[in-house]
Amino acid sequence: MAMERSGEDRPRHALVFGGSGQIGERVLAGLLAAGWQVTAVSRASRAAAPGLVWRLGDLSGAWQEPASFDAVFSCGPLDHFARWYAASDVGAARVVAFGSTSVEVKGDSSEAAERDVARRLREAEATLFAAARERGAAATVLRPTLVYGAGRDATLSAIAALASRTGLFVLPSGADGLRQPVHVQDLADAALQVPRHPATAGRAYALGGGEVLGYAEMVRRVLAALRPRPRLLRVPAPLFRAALALAHAAGRLRGLNAAALARMREPLVFDLEPARRDFGYAPRRFDPTREMLIP
Repeated sequence: MAMERSGEDRPRHALVFGGSGQIGERVLAGLLAAGWQVTAVSRASRAAAPGLVWRLGDLSGAWQEPASFDAVFSCGPLDHFARWYAASDVGAARVVAFGSTSVEVKGDSSEAAERDVARRLREAEATLFAAARERGAAATVLRPTLVYGAGRDATLSAIAALASRTGLFVLPSGADGLRQPVHVQDLADAALQVPRHPATAGRAYALGGGEVLGYAEMVRRVLAALRPRPRLLRVPAPLFRAALALAHAAGRLRGLNAAALARMREPLVFDLEPARRDFGYAPRRFDPTREMLIP
């Protein structure tokens, strides 16, 4: 990718939040490779690199000095970033922020905590778009589906880690809802493409992977990437629920609640055509390796 330059023939300058996360670290690498100057914000001290300056801070406070950037990228919690951006006077023509397809998936969840997640995401998107319009900036929200690729996600890497420890992974019968797992590099590439395309202003895009497959098939491919290969065991749903209740009582698998269990049967498939049309989104098929799942 060629170096991006402004009208004054200077390297473009990006402000990045969440640059140490699984998506953010690849966004940083892509910006630096394209010749951007990058200011990244972190709660912990980090070493500078050519073209990269780290600033101590987080999204709880305002920027402490006047600043203008060509673009701001947020790879962390959308609700915190939206509040920060609305209260900040940092200038940037383009804003790219990651949200989640949970804004659509969890709105009608049986779990109050999940409904609250969807509400906060929905309100954050509205806040971000309104603040951007008010200051004449172009904001875009990217909503990933199931993320994998850095060994740091909460679903597929968790499946791989558990199966590696036990040599077995258990799924309830009927857990065959469709999924679109998406690689972190494809998400980072999407974020870097967005500022080059005016049609993305004021839009939110679902970003899934390049293949739709059933939940059980997705798990099979995860297990096939491990050595030795764990077994996949399908059990009747009532038996699985009983075992899950015992695990919860022992303080384990708390993230796998009744709503998450029900979603294993649901087709969670999103239309990627708007992203393909507006900025050339072209994600890969789901072909995981061990290194993508377990760092």
